[in-house]
Amino acid sequence: MSNLEQDPIVAVAEEGYDKDSISVLEGLEAVRKRPGMYIGDTSDGSGLHKMVFEVLDNSIDEALAGYCDAIDVTINVDGSISVTDNGRGIPTGPMERAGKRIDAAVVILTVLHAGGKFDNASYKVSGGLHGVGVSVVNALSDWLELEIWRDGKIYTARFERGAVTRDVQEVGKTTKRGTKISFHPDPLIYSSSSVFDLELLASRFRELSYLNPGVKIQLIDDRVGATRSFNGEGGLASFVKLLSQNKSSIGGLIDFHSSVDFEFEGQSATLGAQVALQWTDSYHENVLCYTNNIGNRDGGTHLTGFRTALTKVINSYAQEHNLLRQHKGSLSGDDIREGIVAIISIQHPDPKFSSQIKDKLVSGEVTSLVSTIVTESLSRYLEEQPKEGRVIVDKAVLAARARAAARKARETIQRKGVLDGLSLPGKLADCQAKDPRDAELFIVEGDSAGGSAKQGRDRRTQAILPLRGKILNVERARMDRVLSSQELLSLITALGTSIGEGNFDIEKLRYHTVVIMTDADVDGSHIRTLLLTFFFRHFREMIERGHLFIAQPPLYKVKHGKKEVYLKNEEEMDRFVVSQALAGLQLRVGGSLVSPDKFSNIVERGVRYQSLLHTLGRDRSEVVLEAAIVVAARTVLRDPAGGPVPQDITFAAEFAEAVCRETSSALSGGKVKHRIEESDDGGEWSVHVEMLLEGVWRHDTIERALMGSSAIREMISILVEGEELMGSHASATLETMKGDAVGDVGRLVDVVQEVGDVGRAGMQIQRYKGLGEMNPEQLWETTMDRERRALMQVRIADLAVADELFVKLMGDEVEPRREFISENALAARNLDF
Repeated sequence: MSNLEQDPIVAVAEEGYDKDSISVLEGLEAVRKRPGMYIGDTSDGSGLHKMVFEVLDNSIDEALAGYCDAIDVTINVDGSISVTDNGRGIPTGPMERAGKRIDAAVVILTVLHAGGKFDNASYKVSGGLHGVGVSVVNALSDWLELEIWRDGKIYTARFERGAVTRDVQEVGKTTKRGTKISFHPDPLIYSSSSVFDLELLASRFRELSYLNPGVKIQLIDDRVGATRSFNGEGGLASFVKLLSQNKSSIGGLIDFHSSVDFEFEGQSATLGAQVALQWTDSYHENVLCYTNNIGNRDGGTHLTGFRTALTKVINSYAQEHNLLRQHKGSLSGDDIREGIVAIISIQHPDPKFSSQIKDKLVSGEVTSLVSTIVTESLSRYLEEQPKEGRVIVDKAVLAARARAAARKARETIQRKGVLDGLSLPGKLADCQAKDPRDAELFIVEGDSAGGSAKQGRDRRTQAILPLRGKILNVERARMDRVLSSQELLSLITALGTSIGEGNFDIEKLRYHTVVIMTDADVDGSHIRTLLLTFFFRHFREMIERGHLFIAQPPLYKVKHGKKEVYLKNEEEMDRFVVSQALAGLQLRVGGSLVSPDKFSNIVERGVRYQSLLHTLGRDRSEVVLEAAIVVAARTVLRDPAGGPVPQDITFAAEFAEAVCRETSSALSGGKVKHRIEESDDGGEWSVHVEMLLEGVWRHDTIERALMGSSAIREMISILVEGEELMGSHASATLETMKGDAVGDVGRLVDVVQEVGDVGRAGMQIQRYKGLGEMNPEQLWETTMDRERRALMQVRIADLAVADELFVKLMGDEVEPRREFISENALAARNLDF
């Protein structure tokens, strides 16, 4: 009997695998069964935002075709998204489909690979080529509503989880044209913690606006009353200026666009290319590639064509003008591209990509076509701007010298076998596992934490590398300095991949889980940031493959009786305190006991109210803010149908006076005055409140848009629920289970404070600042044990935004960093002084 026949698991698998095991998924069922194949990860937010981009791409394709110049994207209060454009409108009318007459709009939204982008007649170029985008969004939404304005008529339809629940029907007349698609991501598909990120959406929309400068894109977030507008004025040149704004420019900004005709599938076609580039004093290359507005983060044939032409043109120019007298040989592509910020955008009638997510262009003909365009345009620029050409060559020569120094350093190190992992650093406490998939590397701060980690680890799978002090800031250093840093050299050696283009090999990574584990203080945060900069600049593929993590050690240790609990943040601390208190308390309103479930709900809602108040009060007075919420809640109680704060300016005076009275009362009769400002178009207003506190007038502002945000609406609803439960009673009483009074509360949201005081009584609370404060057993239990720990995976949501942030925070320019600190100082918490 063979080994295969003796294996019971394989035998069962063989017996159970027959014709009845074959499943055929019809229609959109395949999308709901395997959403990751079509939209990306549904647990980390990337797939959620991809839904918005898929719908938006259809509107952008209308713009590329010349029929659309305005797109509005709204994040609605209920978590849904609406995308509206003024294009031609999705076609309507019956068409034959599988022997049935189905409306064209329904086909587009319910059938994969259906659309108007296959014959190159309706769209010469487009980002959506497979006809799956909007139908996938429909499949992964618990509801989707369609509104079309076309040929003077209004059409609507509704879908639920991909199925038609209200067919396309004409509902009225209009002079508008365009399409509006509103959808709500299905909570059965997406994680409950996944919410739309305003900044991530704004980044993509800004990018699209520069790629399509004639289109105005407006992003409206009704949750917080925020609006962003992007018109892309200046096109790619402005985009490059934005990406290089925190760096010092070398030479001028080069911007050109051209097209070339070529033979494509037996027909004449045109490839359009736009390129903008700027050399800077940075040591890192930043080139973004796009095909028909789709970002290709892995580059592809257009990037190859660009790099080939760039190297050829710069070397030819340098040799022709005798600029390489002190440099032997020609300049390498790496030398020439050091510090470059560039954007390559091509328009291709039928591009080919390496995968459905279109991260890499593989159309073979593009390399020579882009190379031809770049060669002609860049050569012309250098001949017309000889001073700029000399500065660019000088920059490349300096880069070549530094690269030669780095090469010598690397050769010296390699002779000792260091970068090849033949001589692991002495401070590394390695693990026994030989399979990288099982091995973990913890990068810890200092010898103290390193000692605890080495004693507390699982020696079979966990390696420890302590780093001494703050490592080199690689944002401001070339490779030769990186290789001369002993701490970084130890880290590179431990990873085993080597470093640098042409040398780095991800397949040699010795640990598939690399964890940054630093203290929860300012120094620890700085070291973590320095390490993240290092990985982002030199080991980005590690991040993209999901190998880099940040440890989440607990912030608190709480001892209550014989029970010890570790809590990772303030929120967990609040929940624990409340849960302990609720077990021994009850609430009485008007002589009647509130049920335990309702009491628990009141406290939870109160905790939520306080959390929102503290969050929104970071950049404004909590006293004034809460006064405005209380006034708005009374308005709702008087007229539930009227909403909390009408937009009409005539209401503003009444609202402002009531806010001042409430604020004065909260300040025990303090002096308060106000003034009202109205926007130029009369659509918005704000109340400016001034308070006399300790002899000084303090100013604060409450905007109408703020009062309409989802957070304020939620707080108002919590107050209203509490007021309705209280009825005519002046206060509620908090009691022990024996009926002993603990205290009276005037508002149910204030019961949280009393509950918190009871919950904390008898607790011993220890706040950790450093990992060295924990003994090995505690460090293992809280931070290293695979069964109980919480790791934060490092991901790159937007490469351009991440690059900009590292340059701003870690680069040489001080002013951008100062502005960033000023803008975000109020959001900082738990700083050590």
